[in-house]
Amino acid sequence: MSELRRDPIVNRWVIIADDPLRSPEVSMGTEEAILDDPCPFCPGNEHLCPPEILANRPSDSYPNDSRWALRVIPNRSPLLVVEEDLRRMGEGVYDKITGVGANEVIIETNRHGIRQSDMTALELENMFWAYRDRIIDLKRDSRIQYVQIYKNCGASAGASLSHGHSLLMALPIVPRTISDEIDGSKRHFENKQRCVYCDVIRQETQLETRVVSETRMFVAIEPFAPRVPFETWILPKRHSARFDEIEPRELSDMASIFKDVFSRLDIALSSPAYNYIIHTSPSGNNNEEYYHWHMEIFPRIKIRTGFEWGTDLYINPTPPEASAAFLRGLVV
Repeated sequence: MSELRRDPIVNRWVIIADDPLRSPEVSMGTEEAILDDPCPFCPGNEHLCPPEILANRPSDSYPNDSRWALRVIPNRSPLLVVEEDLRRMGEGVYDKITGVGANEVIIETNRHGIRQSDMTALELENMFWAYRDRIIDLKRDSRIQYVQIYKNCGASAGASLSHGHSLLMALPIVPRTISDEIDGSKRHFENKQRCVYCDVIRQETQLETRVVSETRMFVAIEPFAPRVPFETWILPKRHSARFDEIEPRELSDMASIFKDVFSRLDIALSSPAYNYIIHTSPSGNNNEEYYHWHMEIFPRIKIRTGFEWGTDLYINPTPPEASAAFLRGLVV
């Protein structure tokens, strides 16, 4: 079985798999090739997948038949499993944890090969509802500390199938990136009694130089210090620490700004490979006052260099102000 190991120097957790072919993606081949023949995610091929966990389907259909709009299934080669017992172990100076958790696949639509910019508003709303519902369900397991929702689109972004799908990884630890964000947000709040993300939203919407798109409830920006060209964040204007507390009235608004942003990125960058990640508060973490959930989008148009790996200092050749102006000026 897999296990999580902690680097004792920088407090970074790593998942060590006992099978080199395993990955959080659906294990249907390598990252160099998109394998679609036959596509296990298309209607009629449900027998090629594990039984569904959740589905959006007509009331007269039945589980795992071909009449569905969205399905959530377990990853057929999971890195982490709920059936494992949680055990924390020491090995001299080192710490490790058994591979408790979950890997799930959210099949976003029954239409093969559709990019998210071409999905309907209803399809996107259903997708966000599925994200929310799975986070809520998995957080009931006290062993789960964090649920990561993410997307790999395109072979260079780590996808192995072209049928639209997102991924979920439930973890028995809090990732260092999230811990760092929470710590930084807390410091800002202790100094100013304000949420740093709310401050960013206020400043960016006033200046408008890095705003890509804006709706009544959300704003999309190029962050002040982006790690890659055209890195984009989508943030709710309403202060909220947890994505799973998103309100029904916000979902259609999020679908609208999401579709607008990805339409602009597809036009600007010729339908690039990309990743996105939803950053949300960990289970049981009392940071409602100072943390703010958000989505981070990373087009895969630049390869990380040795300098960047060695220093964790990114080199971005495209100023965010230029990226934002270019994206805003597109007709979608």
